[in-house]
Amino acid sequence: MNMSKRAIVWLLGIASLSGVAVARDQIYIVGSSTVYPFTTYVAKAFAAKSNPLPRVESTGTGGGMKLFCAGVGPDTPDMTNASRPMKQSEYETCVKNGVNDITGMKVGFDGIVFAHSQKNPDISLTREQIFLALAEEVPSKDGKSLVKNPYKTWNEIDPSLPNRKIVVYGPPTTSGTRDSFEEMVMEHASKHFDAYGEQKGKYKAIRQDDVYVPAAENDDLVVRKLTKDLEAFGIFGYSYLEENADKIQGAHVDGKDPNFKTISSGEYPIARGLYLYIKNAHRNDVKGMEAFIKLYTNANMIGLKGALQRIGLIPMDERELKKVQVAVWAQTKLTEAMVKKNTILP
Repeated sequence: MNMSKRAIVWLLGIASLSGVAVARDQIYIVGSSTVYPFTTYVAKAFAAKSNPLPRVESTGTGGGMKLFCAGVGPDTPDMTNASRPMKQSEYETCVKNGVNDITGMKVGFDGIVFAHSQKNPDISLTREQIFLALAEEVPSKDGKSLVKNPYKTWNEIDPSLPNRKIVVYGPPTTSGTRDSFEEMVMEHASKHFDAYGEQKGKYKAIRQDDVYVPAAENDDLVVRKLTKDLEAFGIFGYSYLEENADKIQGAHVDGKDPNFKTISSGEYPIARGLYLYIKNAHRNDVKGMEAFIKLYTNANMIGLKGALQRIGLIPMDERELKKVQVAVWAQTKLTEAMVKKNTILP
């Protein structure tokens, strides 16, 4: 039976909406620069099994969510890495654009480090001291009002700290690391200063006078800067500290050294979960996507003795990993209620 051109176009449109037209040979992943090295490792292991090498881009968590939530189809990502849970606003954008069947996967844990050159002596900082170094406004001397941040050196904040210029290379606003840092350091520390009034516990504005230097979504670049600028600190995920331990070291934060034990136990105060969000509409139509997901969730990859631990991932315990595996393999649908609770599990 002959079909009109109009009918063919109509059927192709229906196929596209149902996800059939997503068919693609190369997996496409975007998102967090922190999760990037872990996903890249899995991608290379996947390609070693005679599969096309997945395309993995470091766009930042926020940038990745924007691309991921743009719609369903061959020009949109299949998965996005995230160094924080999906936000309510991002979930709503996804649903609005037809990305309404998502499964979240927890990859493991990470700590945000406040790092500097190995050539420097050890330093111990509190979250309040870091906050005072970076906040746009700080309490006045009498503690009754806010003033534009005047601090130029660390010893101006606390005489016990070194006479060292304050300069910090940190993540841009599109980064999940920036979101986590603002929540766990800036907002947390602001609770201790009455001068913030109604913003107490919520203040997170970072100064914009070149003391804090937003770096691109390239933590390797920040590491290189720290090896050349001995006064500078850098903010990034623990895996980059692990990979470059011969060049840089992490400051103690609230008396805790960033390491595998303190991050996995929750003792280190700037620890967080890492995630991968999966577009289920693509799982059957992108070649090898299901096999890639199975490889990524395998205990030999993200388990307690998995390969990713060797490059800095802090793995989940066996019980939590099993729950994640069951949820991901069953294509458990992310719901608004789960997003509100900052979880990927029902």
